[in-house]
Amino acid sequence: MKEHLFGKTLNELTKIVISHKLPKFTAKQIADWLYKKEITEIDEMSNISKKAKELLGETFDIGYNKHISVETSADGTKKYLYNIGGNFIETAYIPSGERATLCVSSQAGCKYACSFCMTGKQGFQSHLSANEILNQVKSLPEFKNLTNIVFMGMGEPFDNLDEVLKSLEILTADYGFAWSPKRITVSTNGIISGIKRYLEESKCNLAISIHTPFSKERESIMPIEKTNPIREVLKLVQNHHFGRQRRISFEYIMFKDFNDSLKHADELAKKVNGFWARVNLIKYHKIPDTDLQGTDDKSMEKFRDRLNEKGITATIRISRGQDIDAACGLLSTKKLLNKK
Repeated sequence: MKEHLFGKTLNELTKIVISHKLPKFTAKQIADWLYKKEITEIDEMSNISKKAKELLGETFDIGYNKHISVETSADGTKKYLYNIGGNFIETAYIPSGERATLCVSSQAGCKYACSFCMTGKQGFQSHLSANEILNQVKSLPEFKNLTNIVFMGMGEPFDNLDEVLKSLEILTADYGFAWSPKRITVSTNGIISGIKRYLEESKCNLAISIHTPFSKERESIMPIEKTNPIREVLKLVQNHHFGRQRRISFEYIMFKDFNDSLKHADELAKKVNGFWARVNLIKYHKIPDTDLQGTDDKSMEKFRDRLNEKGITATIRISRGQDIDAACGLLSTKKLLNKK
């Protein structure tokens, strides 16, 4: 089986051409074809010599992988399904006015078993390579419409940090897609070692899933709290200088009679006070095998208003794609896996 060129950094491409005794500048030419032009075969690289293409073609291919199905929501959201070596992942395309956001997956399944998330109920199958992460972007029929990318699909990005960072480099580098880091947000459940490295090696935005400001409550729905307590997560982030070039957001799914009281709002305001940040309040979408229930709209509005009164920027995120199971917490390919 041939190795894929798509998803290689410029440094990796340079090592490849040197190992094939090709001119070093060939790496930049290859990157240009991979990330700035539309090709599917090595032979289409017209400014690279025939001999070089033959040498590369012996061990490499481009490595694009088209989706195998798509579902379209009544609100315009689309959910794309990909086969990743016998495992499956889902990617959500969310158009909204002049914005078009792609919610990409970083793993097939997830090992962290948050009680409100269908991906966590699915369990873990595999990490995605940079090729498989970026393929969700480049192979998208709406690729040219995209304005934003969020790593909020299946999986925990910081559990697959090497490949996620590699994909972020390619997305933002001049030799790659040349996107502004401000257009990309990576979400985490709070892996402290991953956050530290991410803040040092990437300039993209950061989103942290809190879901309750109280440690014992958080542990009951997010097992990660046992080893990576939210107080330590916040301490780390608070000590990092963000400035105005990188925004941090806190994700807060609201559950009826669990984390939706004004007491929770007041404690959350204390926890995130001093950050240049936004709190995104998210509607919970019911999944099987959990007693959690969603908070009503009026209670969510009261919670938001309380945070705003405390000087915290808080908004209620509009739920998209719920009718095709593309909304927050609903991505899962468990049914497909059970059919294998």
